[in-house]
Amino acid sequence: MDIAWHEVREKFKTIWGYQDFKSPQGEIIRTLLDGKDALVVLPTGGGKSICFQLPALVQTGLTIVVSPLVALMENQVSQLKQLGLSGALLHGELSKRDRQYTLQAILRQRLSLLYLSPETLLSVPLWEIISQPQIKITGIILDEVHCLTQWGNTFRPGYRRLGAVRRSLLKHKPGGTKIAIAAFTATADPQTQTEIIQVLELKQPEIFLVSPYRPNLNLKIKTVWTPRGRKEAALKFIRANKNSSGLVYVRSRRDSQVLAQWFRSLNYSVAAYHAGLVSSQRRKIEQEWISGKIQFAICTSAFGMGIDKGNVRFIIHYHPPELIAEYIQEVGRAGRDSKPAHTLTLISEPTGWFDPEDKQRSQFFKRQLEEQYRAAQRLIKELPNRGDIATIKQQFPQGEITLAILHSLGLLSWQDPFHYRKHSARLTSHDLFNSQKYYQKQMQQYLKTKQCRWKFLLQAFGFEEKREFKCGNCDRCLGNNILEA
Repeated sequence: MDIAWHEVREKFKTIWGYQDFKSPQGEIIRTLLDGKDALVVLPTGGGKSICFQLPALVQTGLTIVVSPLVALMENQVSQLKQLGLSGALLHGELSKRDRQYTLQAILRQRLSLLYLSPETLLSVPLWEIISQPQIKITGIILDEVHCLTQWGNTFRPGYRRLGAVRRSLLKHKPGGTKIAIAAFTATADPQTQTEIIQVLELKQPEIFLVSPYRPNLNLKIKTVWTPRGRKEAALKFIRANKNSSGLVYVRSRRDSQVLAQWFRSLNYSVAAYHAGLVSSQRRKIEQEWISGKIQFAICTSAFGMGIDKGNVRFIIHYHPPELIAEYIQEVGRAGRDSKPAHTLTLISEPTGWFDPEDKQRSQFFKRQLEEQYRAAQRLIKELPNRGDIATIKQQFPQGEITLAILHSLGLLSWQDPFHYRKHSARLTSHDLFNSQKYYQKQMQQYLKTKQCRWKFLLQAFGFEEKREFKCGNCDRCLGNNILEA
């Protein structure tokens, strides 16, 4: 570390106004300043952005922050600008003028932090700039890195190519150049941690694991028997939480719009939020929710990442998420101020006869996944043993996803971010479905568990608690008598 630690602390106090770091912020910052790789699992609201923003600001050179959502990038850059700091973002919705301005700022080495998506990082125009020998890159940060395992195979295949980025950049830089990689997330079980380290090719990373346990966060699962009963259960829960701020998570854009319309008919100040909205609409809803003009948003998983609002008192999962990592991310957006907060997840009765929504939705996602995997099986024999991503995308509509699936199974490696080499042509359905089935089964086990809900979550994420551990706040510990009316 070239810069004195007292100078780092002074910069921290001057910019953010805090007297000292929260554990383990200081240790993470030291690690990044020392140029070491890191995997950081820090619960929502743990102050992770400071962990990589501060090292970027006290060093010379560019820190690249890879982020999954435009809304998340916009929030982070907006906060930087409010602090009077140097930061920019690149994404597909930018005007040509703004894009050119940012690219010029990179060329002239006037930026400390650059936020972008995996797809933008892997775009040829940007790559031609950042791979130039004179462009100094000090670090690559993967924010919300759990998206790599959740989306990397079938939805955002660019994530599977990120491990080749540092390796390729260093070939173009002066000898002795170091580029540290740090991966940040609020949720990663041991299996996910291993996959992140392997895919990103982290070198002897320092690992920081902080328990996601929040004693002020009360967890409840409720079975509903009809679609009408689902609405009534949500309404009863919101009424019990009076006029407090909250979020209601649904699993589709259409659901967010239909449910928001129903709540508006009951004179609630709500908005539907999903990835289909343009940037200005999303920003308006976020600001109105943060300011309290909107009591709650009916939203898909696109909402919440990176938004800092301490007084969220309730979270409703109108539909249960497919993955336990999504669940803990989303409930973790409540009660950041350490005051009591309540969460409710609504699930269909076991048969699905009277309220088939959950079963239908789960089957739809399963069919979609199966079709993608079958397409990969059909396509693998047609793909050349070596090739480049641009040609494959041109020739085969499902080619990029197939390459991502093969990479996830160890049947393919990336020579650089744009060129691959196959290791084997053998691909079985068993290989493809095994991992996904494990995670879906885990979520179902959580919904049906008879033990303390927090104990189940902590064990799922690799935190061993004492046998007699009970949170005392969840529906299992309280015998279902959690706040409802």
